[in-house]
Amino acid sequence: MNTLLTISELQHRTESDLRALFRQASQALARTAAGTPERRNNLATLENIARALAHAPGARGF
Repeated sequence: MNTLLTISELQHRTESDLRALFRQASQALARTAAGTPERRNNLATLENIARALAHAPGARGF
């Protein structure tokens, strides 16, 4: 997952979808090199997913 997912793209996803995306982005992050645009995008995506999860209806956190 090397594309940046924005809050607006994530805000209507289910908690289950968000958790799956978080797992995929975490795995993709592990495959990136430090200082690359791909790594920055994955980090930003993870942050955005975490924010979306925090605001998801019925969210229980990580």
